[in-house]
Amino acid sequence: MNEFKKPFIMVAPNGGRKTKADHPAVPTTVAELIACAQECHAAGADALHAHVRDSAGNHLLDAGQYREVLQECTLQVPELQLQITTESLDRYDAADQRKLVRDVMPQRVSVALREQMTGTDDATARQFYHWADESGIEIQHILYFPKDREWLEELQDRHVIPDKPQRVLFVLGRYEDGLPSRPENLQPFLDAGTRPTRWMACAFGQTETACLVEAHQMGGEMRIGFENNLHNADGSLAKDNAERVRDLRAALGLHDSIG
Repeated sequence: MNEFKKPFIMVAPNGGRKTKADHPAVPTTVAELIACAQECHAAGADALHAHVRDSAGNHLLDAGQYREVLQECTLQVPELQLQITTESLDRYDAADQRKLVRDVMPQRVSVALREQMTGTDDATARQFYHWADESGIEIQHILYFPKDREWLEELQDRHVIPDKPQRVLFVLGRYEDGLPSRPENLQPFLDAGTRPTRWMACAFGQTETACLVEAHQMGGEMRIGFENNLHNADGSLAKDNAERVRDLRAALGLHDSIG
């Protein structure tokens, strides 16, 4: 149990799929992302997981937009940790993802292990992961299945990925097959590995809050927001991402003021 550890909340406000047709408060421009970051930090978020979009609202891996987000967010919300994504959403390959990281040089980035390693030879992957580590870029490995954690540790055994504690994200549920998120889905991820990690969980659908409360109690960090779910714990449609942060804090029993 982890009742006494300070919760760490990352907000994922948009993802690459949802549009304003899904919810008018989904941020799709840089200006909207910065405003959302300010609101969510005021509500209690510690970090932002950002996707950027093209002019039509489609998912985009664009170094220029990401640099703008990082610069503006650092100026406007300096206390908020910033993480960009390399997620492909079937638009980009592993080489595109590596190039984005090299072009942006972010402090933090999420990289899906399956997307990066499928079709990538060990030498290329080793060069990328070790370069990022030596450059001080913090990679959070997105793990969609417990077997992905086993795969990560096997890659560490072979020094494809640095043999040191890694940051990981356990993904509960799926967009594609409608797999629901359940708090009990966390334990298989924890059982799948033996190496120390700094882990975080995200969850799809209206069980998001319950899953994240369970993650905190089990020692993990939490990623919440419209990327994965639009509803509060009581089933009501959230007004915006900041309300999702407040809803989670309330479920954790955190009714104190933010400061």
